[in-house]
Amino acid sequence: MIEECVGLKKFALGSLAVLATSLCLTSVSFASTIHSARAISHAPRISLRLPKAAKNSTTSFGWASSNWSGYAITGGPYNSITGSWIVPTVQPSNKSTYSSSWIGIDGFNNSSLIQTGTEQDYYNGKAHYDAWWEILPAAETVITPSSYPVKPGDQMSADIQNLGGGTWSIEIQDKTQGWTFTTDQAYSGPQTSAEWIQEAPTVGGTVATLANYGQTTFDPGTVNGVNPGLVTADGGVMIQHNTQVSTPSVPDSDTDGFNVAYGSTSPAAPAS
Repeated sequence: MIEECVGLKKFALGSLAVLATSLCLTSVSFASTIHSARAISHAPRISLRLPKAAKNSTTSFGWASSNWSGYAITGGPYNSITGSWIVPTVQPSNKSTYSSSWIGIDGFNNSSLIQTGTEQDYYNGKAHYDAWWEILPAAETVITPSSYPVKPGDQMSADIQNLGGGTWSIEIQDKTQGWTFTTDQAYSGPQTSAEWIQEAPTVGGTVATLANYGQTTFDPGTVNGVNPGLVTADGGVMIQHNTQVSTPSVPDSDTDGFNVAYGSTSPAAPAS
């Protein structure tokens, strides 16, 4: 594995300024799983804490990233997370574009991560959808599409739980298609963050261009069996090539869900 160090960086977008101090990241081996002839990983890429006073055009979020947007909470230990989302529809693009929707534990402030979600990509002239799970440092494991099909508009639900003794359960369900996939895996991360994320995944070692996924809803979600109590400062935006490309809403009124949309405009929160 290769250690990648990132120095002091500043990204500016209108009134949004992101400042990150030097940190080192560990790159991921992509040899274990091949998806469309390229390995896909959902590793974090420099989740950047915004200065407290920083704001975008709509509201104040707490962080930004080159490949994550959504909500992340820190503290823990987190022994379980649940989430539900609607599989978004990707728009056609001239070049390959990728997007993922997922829940996970760890990864926001460390190099560990256990997660599961759906992939919504556009390449080779058409859209592609599937479900997957992943534990870093391995790349994603695709859940066989022929047995577990995923389509845009499907209502997904996922659950990650610590079973004890170093064993965790990963479950993802497509309520529209009527299937449930479960796997038990070894995991030993520090359990210091929990996330509900819309992402531009890493493809072949490079953060992909985010697909135009339109908008999706994450609602409801829990951590350790209770309401996560989301606040706006837990939210984050995605910035690629100095452009804000994915933006969440403020949390809904019962603080367990949000909308997230392609582009720089924060959507309205979902009705509770």
